Amino acid sequence: MNSYYSDRLSAERLKRCYEIAPPRVQQYLGAELNHVCERICPGDVVLELGCGYGRVLPALAGKAKMVVGIDTSLSSLLLGREMLRRHSTCILINADAVRLALRDHVFDVVVCVQNGISAFHVDKEELIRESIRVVKRGGLVLFSSYSHKFWKHRLEWFRLQSEAGLLGEIDYEKTRDGVIVCKDGFVATTVGGKQFLSLTSEFKVDTKIVEVDDSSLFCEITA
Repeated sequence: MNSYYSDRLSAERLKRCYEIAPPRVQQYLGAELNHVCERICPGDVVLELGCGYGRVLPALAGKAKMVVGIDTSLSSLLLGREMLRRHSTCILINADAVRLALRDHVFDVVVCVQNGISAFHVDKEELIRESIRVVKRGGLVLFSSYSHKFWKHRLEWFRLQSEAGLLGEIDYEKTRDGVIVCKDGFVATTVGGKQFLSLTSEFKVDTKIVEVDDSSLFCEITA
């Protein structure tokens, strides 16, 4: 499924997904980003997992000392480097979020928004483990997924993406309970509060679940 974002849903096509988002989805995206920015301090060095073409990096860079964005899609990163060429404190790296070639405890904040924990289609526990490894002791790791209250708006957004040819045709017989299934094999899931708590239970961290705007569900981990 990772190849779906590299081969089909990357660069300009990924950017188009956000351009066609209806007003309620735009509100969700803004509220999620504001929530993250409120947790960043001016001297922080921030890592964003799954940065794509750098959609949120300028806002993060406006709050932090430096922001590093990683993604597995080279085409998205190339677009991002063009779009962010005036942002000297933003660095883009082609890397896998579960195998970061980075030293331990180097970031103040690690961010994975817009349901990346599900969208990456990697081992979620390993993703969390690697994020905790690279954040400083006392630092913050932020994962977001969708609130169940946002289901109809999320499904509408995916319908628009499908009709625009950005995703495959939605299989409405299989799409339910927070899971969106497309006939080309694309599957979009979510992570609920209980699952977040279960995923973080083995780590020596403090975990808090926060709902934002009746749309995002954040797992906030203090290392």
